[in-house]
Amino acid sequence: MNKAQLVEAIADKLGGRLQAAEAVDAVLDAIVRATVGGDRVSVTGFGSFEKVDRPARYARNPQTGERVRVKKTSVPRFRAGQGFKDLVSGSKKLPKGGEVAVKKAPKGSLSGGASTRTTAKAAAKKATAKKAATAKTAAKKTTAKKTTAAKKSTAKKTTATAKKATAKKATGTAKKTAPAKKAPARKAASRTTAKKAASRTK
Repeated sequence: MNKAQLVEAIADKLGGRLQAAEAVDAVLDAIVRATVGGDRVSVTGFGSFEKVDRPARYARNPQTGERVRVKKTSVPRFRAGQGFKDLVSGSKKLPKGGEVAVKKAPKGSLSGGASTRTTAKAAAKKATAKKAATAKTAAKKTTAKKTTAAKKSTAKKTTATAKKATAKKATGTAKKTAPAKKAPARKAASRTTAKKAASRTK
């Protein structure tokens, strides 16, 4: 059965071929988009679709027998549900003209819209949140490094200026103390000259 035959098979139940084609397209599109986004699409009683990552490996070319390296890739995987397996194996029989291959969804479970789209959006939001968190941590690390470097440079500058200030103060105090010692000698000389002048006048 191909896609056109599938549309014809469900056209009577959906009220026409156009509605059936749109329904099939919508279901397949939702499954493909969710699987590509890394979400697992599970239909109870039918099976589940999921994305599987295959690591890089070595394989052999069946024609030449040559060993070939195969790159890392992602592939879709479908796993049949237990109800589907039982019907195919023959342990359960299909009822005549009934829809029992897939269990019907409980009431209220389909009122929230397409769950696959919401889960895909949620996965995209989580991915963007992770990227933002890693960017913030990297920015914090770089700012921390810059601040520590700035602190070290300022500490070096302050120690250098403190050393210069103490050296200037020491030289200034030395200069001040040197003239203070010479001052009494000058005063003594002036006294002697005054005494000599007084004796001459007498």
